[in-house]
Amino acid sequence: MSDLIAKAAIDRKLADIVAPVIEDMGFELVRLRLMGGKTHTLQIMAERPDGGIEVDECAEISNAISATLDVEDPLVDSYTLEVGSPGIDRPLTRLKDFDTYEGYDAKLETSELIDGRKRFKGVLAGVEGDEVLINIVDQGETVTVGLNFDWLAEAKLVMTDELVKEMLKARKAAGTLNEDDFDEIETEKSEEE
Repeated sequence: MSDLIAKAAIDRKLADIVAPVIEDMGFELVRLRLMGGKTHTLQIMAERPDGGIEVDECAEISNAISATLDVEDPLVDSYTLEVGSPGIDRPLTRLKDFDTYEGYDAKLETSELIDGRKRFKGVLAGVEGDEVLINIVDQGETVTVGLNFDWLAEAKLVMTDELVKEMLKARKAAGTLNEDDFDEIETEKSEEE
C-alpha cells in the first residue's frame, strides 16, 4: 500500500482492513487518514475505478466499513467515520493518478531534497516506469523533472478554471450531473441588463 494512500502505521493498518471491503463493493481506496482532536476522525476517500462517486455510494461504503470496523475493532478510542470523494483538487496517491491527470496543474512534495528542493509545482506530464513527470518553469524555461513515485510525501491537483470545467463536463457526460438541480444564479451583470 502506497504511503500516499495511508501514511502513518495506524493508517496503513486501517487501510489493510477497509481496502478489501471497498474493493469488493467495486470502488478503490484513494486515501485514508486517522486525524486527532477531541474525537478522532477516520477520513476515507474512495471512488469508482473510472473516477467519481456519488453521495449514496459513500453512505453504502460507510455502512460496510462501520460493520467491518465494529468486528475488527482496531481502534481503542472513539472516532467519527467520514467517507467522501477525493474532490476536484484531489490528492494524487496512486501512480495511475499522475497518468490520468496528465496536463493538469499539480503540487508535489518529496520527503527528501531533490536538487536542493522539496516542492515542485507545474503541469503533470504523465509517468515513465515508476517516475512521475512534471513540467516546471525553472529560470524562465520549462523543464521536465522526473521524480520517483516512492520519493513523494504529498501530491495534489491545483484547482484551476480548466480543471473545474473538465470535471463538470465529465460528470455531465457520465450522466451524474443534472443541470436541473441547480438554481439560476443571478450575477450583478445580469441584474443590470
